[in-house]
Amino acid sequence: MKEYICIDIGGTSIKHGVIREDASFLETGEQPTQAWLGGPSIMEKAREIAGNYLQNYHPEGICISTAGMVDCQKGVITYAAPLIPDYTGTPIKQIMEEAFSLPCEVENDVNCAGLAEDAFGAARKTSLSVCLTIGTGIGGAIIMDHKVFHGFSGSGCEVGYMHLPGGSFQEQGASSILVKKVAQKKGCDSQSLDGRKIFQAAKEGDPVCIQAIGEITEILGMGIANICYVLNPEIVVLGGGIMAQKEYLEEKISNALDKYLLPSIRKNTRLAFAQNQNQAGMLGAFCHYRKLHS
Repeated sequence: MKEYICIDIGGTSIKHGVIREDASFLETGEQPTQAWLGGPSIMEKAREIAGNYLQNYHPEGICISTAGMVDCQKGVITYAAPLIPDYTGTPIKQIMEEAFSLPCEVENDVNCAGLAEDAFGAARKTSLSVCLTIGTGIGGAIIMDHKVFHGFSGSGCEVGYMHLPGGSFQEQGASSILVKKVAQKKGCDSQSLDGRKIFQAAKEGDPVCIQAIGEITEILGMGIANICYVLNPEIVVLGGGIMAQKEYLEEKISNALDKYLLPSIRKNTRLAFAQNQNQAGMLGAFCHYRKLHS
C-alpha cells in the first residue's frame, strides 16, 4: 500500500506523520513551530522531518498543509501574517522536491481542514460546505463538489477580514479576542487566561465569562449568516480549539444564527462541529495531493 509524508505547519506547532492510501496513519508526531524564527527555520524543520521519515519509509510524495495564503500550482506562500516572519514568498514545493526528489503539493491549512471534513468528517456526502476555524484569527474554506474553491486570485473565503459593525469578523469573534475581553474586564494579564479556564468559569456561573462568551457567539452567528447569504452552503463546519466546547457553544451559536439568517435559508443550513481535530491538516493535505496525482 502506498505511503505519503504529511506535514501540517501551524503558527504554534508542526504536526507530521506518514499516511497510507487508505488514510490510516503509520506514525505521527508534533513539535513546536517556533514561528518567530521565521520561514527559513520552518523549512529547515520540514526537511528534517521528511528526512527522518525517509529512513524508515518509502513514500510516494510529500503532502503539506500550511498557515498563510498559498499558490497551490506553484506551491509558494503568497502571504503570511507577521506571526511568521520571512515566510511570504517561500517556494515550499520547490524546496522539498529539490531536497528529496519526490513530488510535493502544498495547500492552506484551513482549506486542508475543509477537505478533511469533506472526505472524512462532518461534511461527508455534501456538495457545498464551508469550514471555519476559530482560533487566533478566523479562517474559512469553501468546498464545492469536493474541491476547494480558491476564487480568482487564490484568496477565496478570507472571511476573517469581513467587515462587521465594530470591526472585522476575526477582530470580534476569534477565540483570542475572548481571552482579551475577559482579561480586560477582570483587570488581569491575558497570559494568565486561556479558553479552557474561561469556559470552566462560565460553567461555574462567572458573569464576566458568561457575558464574554455570549458576545463572541453573537458575532459568530452574524458572521456565519453573512457567509450563508452569499454561498448558501449545505453545511457550516466549525473547527479550532474553542470548538472543543461544543456542548456549551452549540446551542448559543445556533440561536445566534437563527437570529440573523432568514428562516427559509436557516432550515436548509446545517451547523456542525469539526471531527478530525489534530489530524485535520494532515488528512486534508493528503486529500489535496491525491486529487492532483490520481
